[in-house]
Amino acid sequence: MQKNILIIGGGIIGLCCAYYLRKEGHQVTVIDQSDFNQGASFVNAGYITPSHIIPLAAPGMISKGIKWMFNSASPFYIKPRWDPDFFRWAWYFHKSSTQEKVAKAIPVIKDINILSRTLYNDMLASGDLGDFHWEQKGLLMMYKTDKAAEEELHVAELAKKQGLEVDHLDSKGLKDLEPEVEIAAKGGIYYKCDAHSTPTQIMPKLISWLKTNGVILKSNEVVERLSMNGDKLKTVQTNKSAYAADEVVVAAGSWSQELAKKLHLNLPIQAGKGYRIDIYRPTKIKIPAILIEAKVAMTPMKGFTRFAGTMEFSGINTIIRQQRVEAISQAAKAYYPEIEIQEQEKRDAKSGLRPVSPDGLPYIGRSLKYSNVTFATAHAMMGWSLGPATGKLVSELISDHQLSMDIAAFHPDRKF
Repeated sequence: MQKNILIIGGGIIGLCCAYYLRKEGHQVTVIDQSDFNQGASFVNAGYITPSHIIPLAAPGMISKGIKWMFNSASPFYIKPRWDPDFFRWAWYFHKSSTQEKVAKAIPVIKDINILSRTLYNDMLASGDLGDFHWEQKGLLMMYKTDKAAEEELHVAELAKKQGLEVDHLDSKGLKDLEPEVEIAAKGGIYYKCDAHSTPTQIMPKLISWLKTNGVILKSNEVVERLSMNGDKLKTVQTNKSAYAADEVVVAAGSWSQELAKKLHLNLPIQAGKGYRIDIYRPTKIKIPAILIEAKVAMTPMKGFTRFAGTMEFSGINTIIRQQRVEAISQAAKAYYPEIEIQEQEKRDAKSGLRPVSPDGLPYIGRSLKYSNVTFATAHAMMGWSLGPATGKLVSELISDHQLSMDIAAFHPDRKF
């Protein structure tokens, strides 16, 4: 049965929901507060990461956060501020950071990542978006210290138990993998299961397909009011228009918590700001890598190399903290001594806000309070990786089809 669907949020999650819902024959409108050309979907590392099986809410993260709280250049920075929502989120994060909860999350995170990797491949094979940059060359987790090696080797063993292909490389192994690049690292864990892409290429192609296939995209529209009737959301009022829809999908990233409040729902989310620096000079780097100690990602994209990362909890803002940009630049030089990031490249750095739930798992599904509202948000650092899988699952849910996987772990009403 064809439905009239409104999607709030035009990042990779919202657009993938629109893509799969349109393929099911639904009438789809997407509204976004931007011009569909900025945010985390454009500044991320472009990874598709079955290897990222450990959620952010893992044992030890709270102590690291406290240790780094007053260092604005640290990999995991929390800006001290009075914010009851953040205090509540932090308490839930603390409660979620247990070995037992991490163990339950591991297979779920792996399964949805592998589903999404398959769907990216299907999207490329379909020709819907034309040809786009997509390579499955794996991902290196490079380390300089024995402590980092020990921690990552533990994760590698867990990954192997999940059936993922993993190798441990010493410095010679790194050289064999990247013969044209000088690397200053003791070794690395090589996850062959991962892939990478170029978000700034794929996003415009996805937008073009949606427009060509009848999806209505409304830019610069901010949701001001939601009107309910019983268990249904009846009207979405923006600064420009009013929308009535059979189904509403909330895919507004870091702003989803405020929308949930308008529905009298508790959906704890904090904005985790990430940064990127793009280098348009040849680097000869072929394999994506995460520089473990610095928490910085490096991706060889279509026409440029991107260094991205860090996690900054400072509220919803787009402020560029130059000390964090400098930290990424220094990390690049520390691991790749031949790379010197130029001052203009630093000045051109961008940031994006990644929505983070307390347990590191996304919210995908309906709240029990409303029969026509579906959430698709809080993917933390895996938003790009999980776009297609989330879109597919939302489409199946709204179309009353069998789900591609069990989504109970992602329920928006789950307790922390």
